[in-house]
Amino acid sequence: MRAVAATVFSLVAILIFGAGAVRADPPAESTVFSASDIGPEQTRISVYSASMGRTVIVDVLHPDDDQPRPSYYLLDGVDSGAAETNWTQKTDIVPFFSGKRVNVVLPVGGKGSFYSDWERPDPNLGGVQMWETFLTQELPPLIDQRFAGNGRNAIGGLSMGALSAAALTSRYPDLYRGFAAFSGCLDTMSANARLAIRNSVRWVGGNPENMWGPDGDPDWAAHDPLTNAPALRGKAVYVSTGSGMPGPESLTDPLMPQAVTFGAVLEYLVLGCTESFQRRLDEVDVPATFVFHPLGTHSWPYWQQDLHDSWPLMEAALTD
Repeated sequence: MRAVAATVFSLVAILIFGAGAVRADPPAESTVFSASDIGPEQTRISVYSASMGRTVIVDVLHPDDDQPRPSYYLLDGVDSGAAETNWTQKTDIVPFFSGKRVNVVLPVGGKGSFYSDWERPDPNLGGVQMWETFLTQELPPLIDQRFAGNGRNAIGGLSMGALSAAALTSRYPDLYRGFAAFSGCLDTMSANARLAIRNSVRWVGGNPENMWGPDGDPDWAAHDPLTNAPALRGKAVYVSTGSGMPGPESLTDPLMPQAVTFGAVLEYLVLGCTESFQRRLDEVDVPATFVFHPLGTHSWPYWQQDLHDSWPLMEAALTD
C-alpha cells in the first residue's frame, strides 16, 4: 500500500511541479502540497493526507487579509464532485461569503464516504477512506496556519454531508462550536435510515459493508447523532428540511424534473428523520433551531436558501 501511495504521489508531483520536484516517498505528515489563488478571496489548495496516502483538493473562501478569523467547514452530498465541490458549482456561496470574516473550507471529493473513517478500503471509491481523520486532525491545523484561523470551527452539510456534520460534532465536541444540517437524516440506527445509507453508498458504486460493517457493528451507533445527542449540549444546532412538496424554487433547479419526483420522496423521508431528531434533542434537553419548510424537495435551490438562513446562528457561534 505504501508503494502504491508513493507512486501516485510522485505522479501528482510531476504534474504539478515537474520532474525535478519528485520525492522518493510521500511525506510522513499531512501537508499543503500546492496552492493557487482563484481570486483575492478564494484559494485552492492540494493537501496530502497521510492517513489516506493521497492528495485532497480543498477550496477555501477567505478574507483578503491576514487577520485572525474562524473557519466554517461545509460538506457535500453523496455525489460530491471530483474536481470541484458542488457548493461552488450549484450555489452562490462565493459571493455570499465575500467580505465576511470567516474561512469557508470546502473539501472536494468524499463521494459516498459519509466523511467517515472506513473499516476497510473500497477500491471503487478510491481505496482508503479516512475522511474523519482528515477533517478533524489533519486539515484544521493546516487551515489555521495558512489562512489565519483562530481555532474556532463550525461545520455544515447537506444530505449525506448533513449527517456527517452532526456525527462529527457529536464525536468531536471540543473541535466544533456547532453544526448546520440541511435535508439530512440524522440517524444511523433505524432500519429505514440504515437502508438509505447503504443504498446511498451502493448508488455511487461503493460497498457499504466496508464502511461501518454489518448491522450490529458498534461503528453504526458510534456515528449516530441520536445516540450521541447529549454531546451536542452547548453547541449551535441548525437543522432544516422541506416537506417533499415542490415549491416555486423547484422550477429553477437544473435537475428538474428529478427535483420534484425522486427529490420529493427523499425529502419526505428526511422530514420524518428530522422530527425524530427534534424529539431526541428535546428529550436530552439540547436547545436547537429546527426549520420545517412547508414546501421543499431534496434539491439545491432550497439548500442555498438554508445556507443563507443558517449563517447568522453559525456566525454567532463562531464569534461569541
